[in-house]
Amino acid sequence: MEINRLIKKTDNIEKRHMGLAAGVVSFYTMISRVLGLIRDMVIASFFGATISADAFIVAFRIPNMLRRFTAEGNMTIAFIPVFTEYLKTKSKEEAFDLARNMLTILSIILVIITLLGIIFTPWIVRLIANGFVDEVAKYELTVLLTRITFPYVLLVSLVAFFMGVLNSLKHFAAPAAAPIFLNLGIIGSTYLISPHLSEPVVGSAIGVLIGGVMQILLQLPFILRCGLRLKPLFNLRHPAVKQIGLLIIPALFGSAIYQINQLVGTMLASYLPGGSVSWLYYADRLVELPLGVFAIAISTASLPSLSRQAAEKDNSAFMDTLDHALKMTFFISIPAMAGLIIMGKPLIQLFFQRGAFDAISTDMTASALIYYSIGLWAFSGVRVVVSAFYALQDTVTPVKISVITFFTYLVSGLLLMFPMKHNGLALALSISSAVNFFLLVICLRKKMPEWSFRPLLTSILKVLSAAILMTVCLALINLYLFSKDLHHSYIFLIIRIAVMVAAGIIIFTLGAWLFKCQEISILTRLLKRKR
Repeated sequence: MEINRLIKKTDNIEKRHMGLAAGVVSFYTMISRVLGLIRDMVIASFFGATISADAFIVAFRIPNMLRRFTAEGNMTIAFIPVFTEYLKTKSKEEAFDLARNMLTILSIILVIITLLGIIFTPWIVRLIANGFVDEVAKYELTVLLTRITFPYVLLVSLVAFFMGVLNSLKHFAAPAAAPIFLNLGIIGSTYLISPHLSEPVVGSAIGVLIGGVMQILLQLPFILRCGLRLKPLFNLRHPAVKQIGLLIIPALFGSAIYQINQLVGTMLASYLPGGSVSWLYYADRLVELPLGVFAIAISTASLPSLSRQAAEKDNSAFMDTLDHALKMTFFISIPAMAGLIIMGKPLIQLFFQRGAFDAISTDMTASALIYYSIGLWAFSGVRVVVSAFYALQDTVTPVKISVITFFTYLVSGLLLMFPMKHNGLALALSISSAVNFFLLVICLRKKMPEWSFRPLLTSILKVLSAAILMTVCLALINLYLFSKDLHHSYIFLIIRIAVMVAAGIIIFTLGAWLFKCQEISILTRLLKRKR
């Protein structure tokens, strides 16, 4: 009895630590996402949905995609479980020697990749946006901007490595705050450098590099304070190097299928009418807000806990942590999905409709947002379940599923892009992400037959019921209080969005209480503790 009580107390402490870590990551990620929206508002205001905007979005997508592979936890998924195992089973000095060794090897590889990327930029652009080739000015500008931004791959990958070390040591604040400086770099450069250049959008590209340097400078003091010396150490025969090497390549591909699909979407969208790339990008930015603030925060915070439990072979605690992470993820993502569908257009009007971004761009972006939002629950769930596989040091299964998911997206995208234009590509991404999630869950259940779906399904049904209640009420508020004939001034938009967001939170909270959602009780207890 005493042992069971001790185990339960330990599990509760682990959940509390994970919850606090997720809260810290969410806080800084929220700031980063808000600044990201401001960044996109600035880009939209300066360049709208023009050739310059399309070129910058494609050029930025390559290093930005790698940022999402790395700085938001994906590349470090291969490193954290092994590094955590060393911290758990060996000395801290041995773990830090492993970190120094990996940092040296990673730096050499990244320098080579960066140089090759700059040299072969024209071919990379042809691969990603082949539809630009026929428009010489757009193609040449995209090549120039890509060459300027490509070194960010090196910078952000180093930042991501430092993030993995700090997260394993239960330090989450500095890594989560790092992306803030990327946005500040782009915003500042667009305002201060762009007006003085013959091709203004080059200033925004320079801002990407400035932001990358600032991210590294933020991380360094914390890395040095934790005791990790940056003296190079090169040993390819280190046993953990091979272990991480076998994990890292499939880890990158398996967990990043969402981003890979978006790159394919960019390539397909380049064949659609001008502005399609920008409409999809801006719609994706709004979906990324709840995805980044909550889903990525929860998966980032849960990975060290899952890795420790996997190293200890504690399957019961592992499944409990995974269930808890998924329940909290769906508790946020399902109502967020409904809210984006209902409030998408006014949000786009508020954030983006100014300068070169006109009403037509708003309508086109809003329609894409609806189809992206449908898959928000799947985008979020995939992040958490993939973390569970990598905590178990299984990177092969996600890769196999990713191949199926990729072809699902490619086929559905090709079938839907002609009748539905850019909206078809957004819907195809949602469909393929749902397939990805279900296949991951099925395969994880085969690895852990004792994992019961019943508690998770019960939680999802309760959250879904509360979200439906919220959706119906918001639709009625939108219909009767905010007529389409009213003037859409910014003051009106702010009031409209504030009223609907407040109403949505209140109604969903009441619905969650009415349907006895366990997550609302957890949040209530956390608030009581803070008091």
